Amino acid sequence: MDIPSWIWPIAVSPIIGSFLGAVIKRVEEPHSIVLGRSSCESCHATLGPLDLVPLVSWIALRGRCRRCGSRIGLFYPAIELAAVFVAVWVVSVMDGELIWASCILGWTLLALAVIDWKHFLLPDFLTLPLIPFGLFVIWLSQPSVLPHYVAGVVAGFVLIVLLREIYRRLRGREGMGLGDAKLLAAAGAFVAWEGLPSVILISSLAALVAALFQAARKGGLSLTDRMPFGTFLCFGTWLVWLYGPLTFAT
Repeated sequence: MDIPSWIWPIAVSPIIGSFLGAVIKRVEEPHSIVLGRSSCESCHATLGPLDLVPLVSWIALRGRCRRCGSRIGLFYPAIELAAVFVAVWVVSVMDGELIWASCILGWTLLALAVIDWKHFLLPDFLTLPLIPFGLFVIWLSQPSVLPHYVAGVVAGFVLIVLLREIYRRLRGREGMGLGDAKLLAAAGAFVAWEGLPSVILISSLAALVAALFQAARKGGLSLTDRMPFGTFLCFGTWLVWLYGPLTFAT
């Protein structure tokens, strides 16, 4: 029996999610992502193969360490399920060769969004490879419009650098990191310069909603409160990649 090709991204997505969880947890020590062994955060016992089967191990162990019985927490199963959700979302929208490219983009944006939310960090080893990857995908699928996407890379980076400098001059402190500039450059590699206004608008609206929720929870919002804008740039980039730039009826 022939197995539909779209099944495979969904099938491997829990494994991808497990790896993304390790990347997010160890992002401040990148060498440990490749060289480090997974271990219990409570007793530090090294986890074996039976402890590392995505989703299945967590369910079988009822969310507890096999050795010490301490709670493992929901982080890893949540990331694994999120990776599955990304793959299901992709196959419901995309087809053909763009399925795998979209999944890779989605999984990377998922990791970046969570890392920025938790650590206020957008690591180069995740943002920068998206630029050549995005341009390569466009070159394969629509080579005639590649210059628009190269322009998007340049425009995305320059825009954030200019906003960063304006904010620094007005407020006397840094407001955005260069990680945001690299991420918006990567967005340009996937959505072209024409898609960047939509990415910025969606990201800004999402950040505003998050800020309002935070203000309601805390009973107010200070101008010094930090907001991980990269998380919302990931969201905006994802939507524009899947559905195209916003259009407004006249």
